[in-house]
Amino acid sequence: MNKLYRSRTNSWLTGLCGGIAEWLGISVALTRLAVFIATLCSFGTVLLIYFILSIVVPKAPYGQSFYTDPNRP
Repeated sequence: MNKLYRSRTNSWLTGLCGGIAEWLGISVALTRLAVFIATLCSFGTVLLIYFILSIVVPKAPYGQSFYTDPNRP
């Protein structure tokens, strides 16, 4: 099982959505949309959880690829 890291390449704020998307193997845009909708529906609770996870989840180390994508060269 792969370890969850914040993405260094797919980041807007903290890279958490990019890391979750790479970890699950889904689109980053879909992950960001889901977090946005969940934030609106939860009156900001998801936003608080997002920033807590951004502190807890480490950044991906430099020069190492932890997520294998068969479509990447």
